[in-house]
Amino acid sequence: MFIPFHDANTLKYIKVQWVTLLLIALNVAVWLFTSLESEQAAQATTVGLGYIPAIAFGDAVLAQGLEIVPEPLTYLTYAFVHSGFWHLASNMIFLWVFGDNVEDAMGHLRFLIFYLLCAAAGALCHGLLSMTSQAPLVGASGAISGVIAAYVLLHPRVKVWVLVFFRVPLPLPAFVPLLLWIGQQFFMLAVAPDGDVSWGAHVGGILAGALSILVLRRPGVPLFDREIVTPRAVRSDPGTGPAITVDAAGRKVQRLPWGRRRQEY
Repeated sequence: MFIPFHDANTLKYIKVQWVTLLLIALNVAVWLFTSLESEQAAQATTVGLGYIPAIAFGDAVLAQGLEIVPEPLTYLTYAFVHSGFWHLASNMIFLWVFGDNVEDAMGHLRFLIFYLLCAAAGALCHGLLSMTSQAPLVGASGAISGVIAAYVLLHPRVKVWVLVFFRVPLPLPAFVPLLLWIGQQFFMLAVAPDGDVSWGAHVGGILAGALSILVLRRPGVPLFDREIVTPRAVRSDPGTGPAITVDAAGRKVQRLPWGRRRQEY
């Protein structure tokens, strides 16, 4: 439907989105490693790291020698394996555009926990909908879906540049393309639950992301862009004079040294 490639949303609390960059690097590294293997070895890696519902729920076991990690870990490891370049690229562009601001709202450690939680929720939802399936689930889509849900709750009005139908560049408020995308996942799960795409993993990630952002965001971080937060990089130091911020109505608020505030219209 669309591809995001830029959002006009600066970081407010952190200087660099280290966890987002690390996750992208790890996903790329795993893809490069598997793509350089022989086809047989790559398939074995997919089976060994992918999430297989029938194995997770005890209806089947892996052949000897195919296990790479203990079974509970496949709820996480599957999210770092991709079936091809475009599968990887589509997930990583979403993480690149939206992950930094979600990480900013949570902090590095809580964002990492959030990302892994959304990945696990995506696998669980997929598994509950197809408990006897022996096909491995791979890809970061469940975790990315959680990032998208969190972003739209945090910054629905931020302008996002997207390629509509992969061709037409348009700047849109984030809630327009993202809510359409979220609605598509629920719709496709209802009409095509057994398709090649795991819509269940997407929906599981969306639900986990929407709930987790409510408790994992930093204290005082607003939802729905209810107020403008001045980035740390442009906040005044105590020794350089009173800090100036902007309230929800767009008025400048000057914080004086003795704690009083003066509004400027």
